[in-house]
Amino acid sequence: MAAERGGCSLEAVPLPPEVRESLAELELELSEGDITQKGYEKKRAKLLARYIPLIQGVDPSLQAENRVPGSSQATAALSKQQKSRSTNSRDERFRSDVHTEAVQAALAKYKERKMPMPSKRRSVLVHSSVETYTPPDTSSASEDEGSLRRQGRITSTPFQSHSNVEPWLNRVIQGSSTSSSASSTSSHPGGKPAAATNTATATAAATVLADLMAHTQLDNHSAPPDVTTGLVEHLHHERPQVASVRGVPRGYHSSILETADGVPVNSRVSSKIQQLLNTLKRPKRPPLKEFFVDDFEELLEVQQPDPNQPKPEGNQMNVLKGEPLGVVTNWPPSLLAALQRWGTTQPKTPCLTALDTTGKAIYTLTYGKLWSRSLKLAYTLLNKLTTKSEPLLKPGDRVALVFPNSDPVMFMVAFYGCLLAELIPVPIEVPLTRKDAGSQQIGFLLGSCGVTLALTTDACQKGLPKAQTGEVVTFKGWPRLIWFVIDGKHLAKPTKDWHPQVRDASAEIAYIEYKTSKEGSTVGITISHASMLAHCHALTQACGYSEAETLTNVLDFKRDAGLWHGVLTSVMNRMHVISIPYALMKVNPLSWIQKVCSYKARVAVVKSRDMHWSLLAQRDQRDVSLSSLRMLIVADGANPWSISSCDAFLNVFQSRGLRPEVICPCASSSEALTVAIRRPPELGGPPPGKAVLSMNCLSFGVIRVDTEEKLSVLTVQDVGQIMPGANVCVVKVDGTPYLCKADEVGEICVNSGATGMAYFGLLGITKNVFEAIPVTAAGVPVSDQPFTRTGLLGFVGPDYLVFVVGKLDGLMTVSGRRHNADDVVATALAVEPMKFVYRGRIAVFSVTVLHDDRIVLVAEQRPDASEEDSFQWMSRVLQVVSLSFLSFQAIDSIHQVGVYCLALVPANTLPKAPLGGIHISETKQRFLEGALHPCNVLMCPHTCVTNLPKPRQKQPDVGPASMIVGNLVAGKRIAQASGRDVTQLEDNDQARKFLYLADVLQWRAQTTPDHPLFLLLNSKGTVASTASCIQLHKRAERVAVALIEKGRLNVGDHVALVYPPGVDLIATFYGCLYAGCIPITVRPPHPQNLATTLPTVKMIVEVSKSACILTTQAIMKLLKSKEAATAVDIKTWPTILDTDDMPKKKLASIFRPTSPDMLAYLDFSVSTTGILAGVKMSHAATSALCRSIKLQCELYPSRQIAICLDPYCGLGFALWCLCSVYSGHQSILVPPLELESNVSLWLSAVSQYKVRVTFCSYSVMEMCTKGLGTQTDNLRMKGVNLSCVRTCMVVAEERPRITLTQSFSKLFKDLGLSARAVSTTFGCRVNVAICLQCLFVCIFFFPLSLCFTHFDGLCYFCLWSCCQPNRLGKLAEQGTAGPDPTTVYVDMRALRHDRVRLVERGSPHSLPLMESGKILPGVKVIIAHTETKGPLGDSHLGEIWVSSPHNATGYYTVYGEEALHADHFTARLSFGDTQTVWARTGYLGFLRRTELTDASGERHDALYVVGSLDETLELRGMRYHPIDIETSVIRAHKSIAECAVFTWTNLLVVVVELEGSEQEALDLVALVTNVVLEEHYLIVGVVVIVDPGVIPINSRGEKQRMHLRDGFLADQLDPIYVAYNM
Repeated sequence: MAAERGGCSLEAVPLPPEVRESLAELELELSEGDITQKGYEKKRAKLLARYIPLIQGVDPSLQAENRVPGSSQATAALSKQQKSRSTNSRDERFRSDVHTEAVQAALAKYKERKMPMPSKRRSVLVHSSVETYTPPDTSSASEDEGSLRRQGRITSTPFQSHSNVEPWLNRVIQGSSTSSSASSTSSHPGGKPAAATNTATATAAATVLADLMAHTQLDNHSAPPDVTTGLVEHLHHERPQVASVRGVPRGYHSSILETADGVPVNSRVSSKIQQLLNTLKRPKRPPLKEFFVDDFEELLEVQQPDPNQPKPEGNQMNVLKGEPLGVVTNWPPSLLAALQRWGTTQPKTPCLTALDTTGKAIYTLTYGKLWSRSLKLAYTLLNKLTTKSEPLLKPGDRVALVFPNSDPVMFMVAFYGCLLAELIPVPIEVPLTRKDAGSQQIGFLLGSCGVTLALTTDACQKGLPKAQTGEVVTFKGWPRLIWFVIDGKHLAKPTKDWHPQVRDASAEIAYIEYKTSKEGSTVGITISHASMLAHCHALTQACGYSEAETLTNVLDFKRDAGLWHGVLTSVMNRMHVISIPYALMKVNPLSWIQKVCSYKARVAVVKSRDMHWSLLAQRDQRDVSLSSLRMLIVADGANPWSISSCDAFLNVFQSRGLRPEVICPCASSSEALTVAIRRPPELGGPPPGKAVLSMNCLSFGVIRVDTEEKLSVLTVQDVGQIMPGANVCVVKVDGTPYLCKADEVGEICVNSGATGMAYFGLLGITKNVFEAIPVTAAGVPVSDQPFTRTGLLGFVGPDYLVFVVGKLDGLMTVSGRRHNADDVVATALAVEPMKFVYRGRIAVFSVTVLHDDRIVLVAEQRPDASEEDSFQWMSRVLQVVSLSFLSFQAIDSIHQVGVYCLALVPANTLPKAPLGGIHISETKQRFLEGALHPCNVLMCPHTCVTNLPKPRQKQPDVGPASMIVGNLVAGKRIAQASGRDVTQLEDNDQARKFLYLADVLQWRAQTTPDHPLFLLLNSKGTVASTASCIQLHKRAERVAVALIEKGRLNVGDHVALVYPPGVDLIATFYGCLYAGCIPITVRPPHPQNLATTLPTVKMIVEVSKSACILTTQAIMKLLKSKEAATAVDIKTWPTILDTDDMPKKKLASIFRPTSPDMLAYLDFSVSTTGILAGVKMSHAATSALCRSIKLQCELYPSRQIAICLDPYCGLGFALWCLCSVYSGHQSILVPPLELESNVSLWLSAVSQYKVRVTFCSYSVMEMCTKGLGTQTDNLRMKGVNLSCVRTCMVVAEERPRITLTQSFSKLFKDLGLSARAVSTTFGCRVNVAICLQCLFVCIFFFPLSLCFTHFDGLCYFCLWSCCQPNRLGKLAEQGTAGPDPTTVYVDMRALRHDRVRLVERGSPHSLPLMESGKILPGVKVIIAHTETKGPLGDSHLGEIWVSSPHNATGYYTVYGEEALHADHFTARLSFGDTQTVWARTGYLGFLRRTELTDASGERHDALYVVGSLDETLELRGMRYHPIDIETSVIRAHKSIAECAVFTWTNLLVVVVELEGSEQEALDLVALVTNVVLEEHYLIVGVVVIVDPGVIPINSRGEKQRMHLRDGFLADQLDPIYVAYNM
């Protein structure tokens, strides 16, 4: 037959009509020349790809591996059939000794590997040899090697086939295996990672780990998806539109074979031409919304579907019809009619018995009492509650029932009282605090239902939190409620003429039951009177309830099965209910069994949890008997762990009268009520069934029966047959509800009169859930009646038994595969829960990170688990059996999915559901908000995140010539710009006649001796010292005399100036110039921190080869003190001179340099990368620098400027010491250190002296923003007014901090600060002043009738004044007008590829960049390629090169990096202008020509600095800037004060300063990892949580990331927590 099939032609193969149409379309395109022959063949092959096996004679169903001969499998099946349930093979899921062996087998392949140990403060770190641990690739975990056994030896009842099961189950029994190869082995690509070598320490372990990650990560990316193949898979024949759609799949079209205009493709116009026409018809400008479409998914690595993954092979299932509802004589027409009957005819019959926490019966409610009390309550609610003489309630109003779990009696009275009053009860939980889990959502439900009245008991009302007035507080999100106590004394007796109308069951709402969704939102499900009656009827028939039976109820009586059985159906059948409160179960887990025994109860309603905990307590009780039970209803029988609880419970209590057939699991949902329940044999139920299913196949939604010997299997029990009177089908989970195949997992849908009606007030989702119309594959509706989606995932097995394998609320779709949260919980519970996990409390949920679900597992650890135990367990995870990392491996082996994050929290800290369970949605919310407060965290993003964008592959080097030609062809201008030409600018200042600053000072001392140059303020705001021209000159002379006479220095000797900020520093600087020495300004050591600050002073003195140190008397003593001797060798200091008391001698002759190119001073500083470098500044460069700043800022002797900068290096030194002498303006000096004691000093000085121009650093601006944020009113009252400020320039060597500058402007706007006043500067080592943004405006006094405005940087009033000089008023002051600093938004992703792409504000991945200032006069800037050194276009990111007269002449020394910076000052372009000598700044940036014009009328070229080249991070082939990652991290949590990132052995390390309690530290680990993944597509390797102030910053407020890195490697940070992300 195969040979015949292999030789058949294409025409003989039955192809679907749509495929034949597509083939015809291809033929048409080929004939019309719209496609090449090669393209035709390629597309034709793709269209026929899925049919090739048929053509070649291969049956897809026969392509699975691991075939088992039929006879042997039949024998195995027969042997399993002969096993019985009572073979004492007790399931040992909850016993540790058996599962230790299973876990060790599952993890055998990991036993030689260890993980780097996370470290916690105050914990003992184990410094023994720690091997590196490499997280396993999932492909290395085959099931044959073993993993955690989920179930023990569980017997299975053989399936009996029927029409819905089809060959897929029959073949298992008859010996034909249909499971694909993917069901027995892992289908993930990749191989085992190489074993890492042993290392000496955990640090080295992480180093090797990082290398492994760096080398293996690139191989985890498969080829991009074949779009055409995916299209073919959707080519089903046309289906009609169905109203009920849960979510239409992306890219699905109702008719793929139509063009955009509806032209059929089989017309004479080919689709290619039609597509071209449609393209031409489109508008050229895309609509605005397209600017904001995130094209992230195009970048994602899309995993190719495994060709061997299992696919459903059975026939389409049919609708399953339940047995008809029986006709019962004298059946009440409504539930209230039944209550009336029993209350009047059987008033003494017990209805409900309530117990206290000791198990003692405290009250038995009879049917007579229930009826009479309900009547009283109904009468009181309708007639006695009034507001403004009108009834408070009317029929149909909603009323909240707030009753504790320990008071079922009053709840029952309230519930039936509301029904009698025709009110709609809304049972909710008792709110104990204002922060109860889910309480706010309950409030939203009450508000949407219009609830104004809450019924409760006196005891409950007294326990509610009260306001100061004594009234119950209004809980967050709740409407204002009137609380009414329904105890007997508060109820009125009905009048004789008042009788409630007991109507027949109708479609009106009877009650509303709340449900919390997966996302945490709470909805109300409406149940009608008719549905309530039909449900009671169906339960009575399915469970065989009879009058006067006794039922023990352990469940919550306010909702779900506890309400249905214990409050509604029990009254319908005059049953006696024994209600077991949750508080009693906590004290005595065996109490429900004792009550079954003492009351001879026939039915018990429990959960598997109750059965499990009773097993642990049963050893002390020998005299209990369960022989009276005929049904033990397990309400959560659909959960994966219920089968083990059932089997273990049966094995223990079978000897005490429990019969196997008594255990009856059921499945239910809030929307469809009871879906299915197992019937005992006496009620006609078939034998119970179990299925051992492949977990791998289940993740693809396919059912394949496996063997129990394998560990990656899920054993599920049936939940019985469907309810009487119901129709059930299984539909696909997503999109249109198409019927599933017989071997396919889908969502169970129910059509019955006993389901919910709607979500109250939510019409949209009501239509999707309660009005679904299942359709066949052909699109034909299966029924004209709507079905209700249950939210249960399952299938229908033999004997029409329903099997549930999960819930939609717990569904986690990871990389296209479905996993159920309950399954993962069951696996984690099997890994020794009793030794580490507190009471088995584990929560599993998924969070969306990087467009995919990531599994998070949170567990409560036992109180006696110490930190040391936890850390030892994490480091010796393969030797110590515990939960955390074993769960990673167990879940990975069994479920073939990685756990993204595992968190351990202290016992009893997870938010609790009403009856003690974990509130999953609240736990998830706390995790995402960083409020979970775990005590241990382990993250595994490297193995879980497989959809990262492909790493950038660097293209072959493109030559600079090709690049420049490419820019020209593309119409891009070369990125170069220049400031104004210095030679063309008028400058009447006499100072330009002098080449040397020493000459300028002498000239000013002679011409304007008393002109003030400097004014120094102290922390109190008073003047500490001043210096006029003559005073400065004379002090400089005395210093020069001391250097020559005392120091015996020669011309050219280097002198270190170690002074605090002040006039002394300036005077000694000019004294050095007078003596011909070379000054080096050095920051003095901090007296309280000599250990770290003094070595820096010593290093600068030694590296600069200083022959002498000038300082004050106090600092000289400090340098020679005993404390200093412990930090440095004080004997090797050069000559130290004290300048406090110098002789008043006149200098014989002032030194005059022989050439302007002679060295004037050395500028030493430590860069942000930790390199100590000194640059040489010549006299010519110094004078040129001062002149450029003078021209740019319009500095004249009549001006005052305020400087709040450190005076030791860079532009701060130039402004502090040089510019005032050159320009003659007065400088008000504010030492930044003084702001620590008086944060308002700088702003007060600016206001007091009415300064128009001021300079500061980012650290000063941040100090003012944080310290004065709440004091603006006080400052205003003190008279601080900043309206005088025209320009406030921030001096920095980094990218402008837009957020900080904007915050500063907004904060002090109330003090008169102009929004456009704050601007930035840019300078660096090679040129300290490249850009300065100086915004002067023209101020005139002129008639009010004249009105002129600035536009594009030009003052039209100035232009007019030139033409009309006679009509001018008094001209007060004139300056230059420059354009405002511009802000652009660039694509952050393009920036990583060194491309500049401008985007709209607010578009995805946009990054705001502010111009770094206006280029100074005489400065030329060009953007060059960092490697080829060729010029770049303005659409490229490159290194900023600068050519200027005030460039530094070179490095005096670069400590340890001499060869690296050899060409920084003498670089030449490799193409283009190869003659100009440039200095390389070491900063990346770009130039943009703006629409603004400057004062000369030229269009303004804006320079944007992006970041330091040395600090960029090369990760995944792309260039990342630390500040971008740090900005994202700081936004992740309110407690993150500061952040810094760096790389360490291919790992990204994130250091976070925690500004909060230490219990928040571990919350940050997941948040930091998430945000970096989401926004930057990077996996964080190490997260370090430290105290505030640990991240070092320099005097300009710039982070010293390399110093931080060194401190991290040397273990000097004293971290709160260090987490290694595996």
